[in-house]
Amino acid sequence: MLVGYMRVSSADDRQSVDLQRDALIAAGVDDRHLHHDKASGARDDRPGLRACLEDLRAGDTLVVWKLDRLGRSLPHLLAIITDLRSRDVAFRSLTEQMDTTTPHGELLFSIFGALAQYERALTRERVIAGLAAARRRGQRGGRPPTLDPEQITAALDGGASKASVCRTFKVPRSTLLDTLARVGWTQG
Repeated sequence: MLVGYMRVSSADDRQSVDLQRDALIAAGVDDRHLHHDKASGARDDRPGLRACLEDLRAGDTLVVWKLDRLGRSLPHLLAIITDLRSRDVAFRSLTEQMDTTTPHGELLFSIFGALAQYERALTRERVIAGLAAARRRGQRGGRPPTLDPEQITAALDGGASKASVCRTFKVPRSTLLDTLARVGWTQG
């Protein structure tokens, strides 16, 4: 069975799925098996996509008009297609002429996978280089500390209980204990 998915970015009437619907029906998708969303591709909560993916069974084929209608990014698109493959569901994109049931489609899918892996590696490399550069400049990465260790140790050395310090600074006990461990505070 062929199942189609369509998406337009705008929820108002400026955009329509008519072009996509016509192409999917011409490709053999029955109108009863079409799903659509009117939402940005960057959104995670797309009920039409969720329903479409739930409807697919082994031996079915998911058909889209264009790749960017399905995934919000290359890694997201690859995750969807990989999930489909694990469920024995084929994938076709009409515009890019990608069909995972053909050797050509498998090659394209493999190339996209390699590109996504390369993109992740470059991103990781840039993050590591940026953190190292910041450390060389004396900056510390991560979130700024919630608590000032000097104030906390002074309060505790002055006889305040850990519970009262947590209430005063509006932090959970685990944050207080982490801060104390970081500064090496050893009293009760």
